[in-house]
Amino acid sequence: MSGLFFKRITIDSQICHGKPCIRGLRYPVETILEWLSSGMTIEEILSDYEDLQREDILVALNFAAKLAHVKRIEDLVAA
Repeated sequence: MSGLFFKRITIDSQICHGKPCIRGLRYPVETILEWLSSGMTIEEILSDYEDLQREDILVALNFAAKLAHVKRIEDLVAA
């Protein structure tokens, strides 16, 4: 993963049970993705959560894309 991931995505066992979060804030990556998949736009998220930045949302999407990148679907299902 690029350096941007390490600046924007943090994992701390004391925050949100160790789930990947945005910049040490209590916004798990999965929550950002759920908001987007429910139809919220980036602009709506940023308006509702002013401590988030556009780059946070984009890196959450990129993080999910990296996790979803598998050579075969069987590798994903077997995990």
